[in-house]
Amino acid sequence: MKLFYFVLLIPLVLMIACSSAEKRVSPFSIVETGEGIELNENGKAVFFYRTEPKSLDGKYVCSNYIHPLFDLNGIILTEEFPADHPYHRGIFWAWHQLYQNDIRLGDGWTNDSISQEVVKISSKTGQDNAEFRVDVLWHSSTIEDRKPFIEEKTTITVHKLESDIRRIDFEISLKALTEGIQLGGSPDQKGYGGFCARIKLPDSLVFSSDNGVITPKELQVKAGPWMDFSGKFGTDDLFSGITILCHPEMPDYPEPWILRQKGSMQNIVFPGNKRIAVPVDKSLILRYCLIIHNGNADNLDIPKLMKEYSGIKSN
Repeated sequence: MKLFYFVLLIPLVLMIACSSAEKRVSPFSIVETGEGIELNENGKAVFFYRTEPKSLDGKYVCSNYIHPLFDLNGIILTEEFPADHPYHRGIFWAWHQLYQNDIRLGDGWTNDSISQEVVKISSKTGQDNAEFRVDVLWHSSTIEDRKPFIEEKTTITVHKLESDIRRIDFEISLKALTEGIQLGGSPDQKGYGGFCARIKLPDSLVFSSDNGVITPKELQVKAGPWMDFSGKFGTDDLFSGITILCHPEMPDYPEPWILRQKGSMQNIVFPGNKRIAVPVDKSLILRYCLIIHNGNADNLDIPKLMKEYSGIKSN
């Protein structure tokens, strides 16, 4: 009789165990505000993504960017509306040249005549990551009825903290909504534009790549597919940093860099000073990754992280 009841209990125990596993709480939590969404992991802030337009005294109206971005110690890494370039905003992607054929639509870097409308955002959290899918329409005041000219679909995937490393993947998909749309970086030799990080610039900041320590220059630097920025971002002597990885599927891989030691942003350049067409029949897909870490570049195996990131399949 006891054996009979034991056999009956086995399925029940298994059901309870499976149910408990399914109900395990994700380490991530999302707080929606009237301005955007805040992501936390195990109660600690990861970043804030801005959905609603924000301005500096009515100027430089912007949305669709991340600020603040926190390091693993809760210190803010990014800046917003800095005095030297008030149109910079945390982690953002933008281009100076936005055209329809030969007609200038505006400047997406300074947001002159350009606005981005976040029309939809969906999110989900799991045991291993948190994912955000964002739909954004780009508008120009030069277009009749302000009809959108580019549809952006961006996926941001935040992986759980492991071994003092937090990985954040970006897939930015751009599709033209009318023929003749082109984008490009600054029209000078610098050609800056694309994926940018406006981070704090402490005196201790060190730039590192495949080639070792890098010295920023006025023009583009060719230094490989990744760049690390490490320094003392807080008031103590703790080093932390952020590494930007460029995915091998990028059209101009490995892309050059615009690097600044003082008073500006860090940019992995795409497509440069010459405009490229944004297709209407398929998406232009840009893929980058941020590695948030403690210590400096020497504390990481960045080539290994780069290899792991390169093996990720497209959505």
